[in-house]
Amino acid sequence: MINHEPTPSYIADQNRYKQMEYPRCGLSGLKLPKISLGLWQNFGEVDAQSNATLIIQKAFDLGINHFDLANNYGPPYGAAETTFGQVFKRNFKQYRDELIVSSKAGYDMWAGPFGIGGSRKYLISSCDQSLKRTGLEYFDIFYHHCPDPDTPLEETMTALDHLVRSGKALYVGISNYRPADCLKAIKILKQLGTPLLIHQPRYNMFDRWIEDGLTDILLDEGVGSMVFSPLAQGLLTDKYLDGIPANSRAARNEIVHFNANQITSEKLSKVKQLNTLALKRGQTLAQMAIAWNLNNKAVTSCLVGASNAAQVEVSVDALQQQNFTSEELQIIENILSV
Repeated sequence: MINHEPTPSYIADQNRYKQMEYPRCGLSGLKLPKISLGLWQNFGEVDAQSNATLIIQKAFDLGINHFDLANNYGPPYGAAETTFGQVFKRNFKQYRDELIVSSKAGYDMWAGPFGIGGSRKYLISSCDQSLKRTGLEYFDIFYHHCPDPDTPLEETMTALDHLVRSGKALYVGISNYRPADCLKAIKILKQLGTPLLIHQPRYNMFDRWIEDGLTDILLDEGVGSMVFSPLAQGLLTDKYLDGIPANSRAARNEIVHFNANQITSEKLSKVKQLNTLALKRGQTLAQMAIAWNLNNKAVTSCLVGASNAAQVEVSVDALQQQNFTSEELQIIENILSV
């Protein structure tokens, strides 16, 4: 038989599933890696595609088979999906059935009234665009990225249900939904016959809003969660202990969600104390922050970012020291409560 497919330039590590853990996502049959890779930053047009390729390859070699996107990740909007699509085509087509690829729509994407929100028009059009940019036939998970108070929740959830029934997504999720709206979404989707698989909220030691009702709902309803920003945009690392490095995320003008003004002396004091505890535990502060997130029984997977392949390795190594003593957890509470 003549094989017209090009010889792949990348061969995945045959031991890639030995180190990673894969808990079930809620009550579904889908298992997610405890560490997932988010492509929010470092995969835009301003970033080197060669570096993006190395990051994704390293992640997969370490057992991370879940890659998370959104329509407006870049910069510019759409660039991260385009980058992923190019990397996928050259390196990962033969591994498609091993991958969980997700994308989202909700925030502003294009001009006009249909380029933002939760309408059926926007979600279905955006999913179609995202599939074209990535070169995929379907997404494993498609999310509504944020609540839209101007659109009936029934319309938004019906649009997600349609994406599954039309073969454009296997599962659906929501992101940034507060407890009451999350519960409503769960009930609507259950009635439609497309259960809510997962919620993707922000969660870290400095941002614990999900503990005020959301985690209870997720556990009671059998919905998984993949938490983003576990390192508080890099603040929960040793990067800022001695100031703001020139090449850090806080120093980059194009990153509007995190800047030097957010690195207060009060937070730095807490970071230094947390870093001391992490070193006593035999891990980096970043690794302890990831392990702390995973210590929450409502958390299925921790979504990490990376600016280079080595950072992916550091994140995965957090799984080697996941457990906390009651004394360590109390020390963390004391530090954060000051």
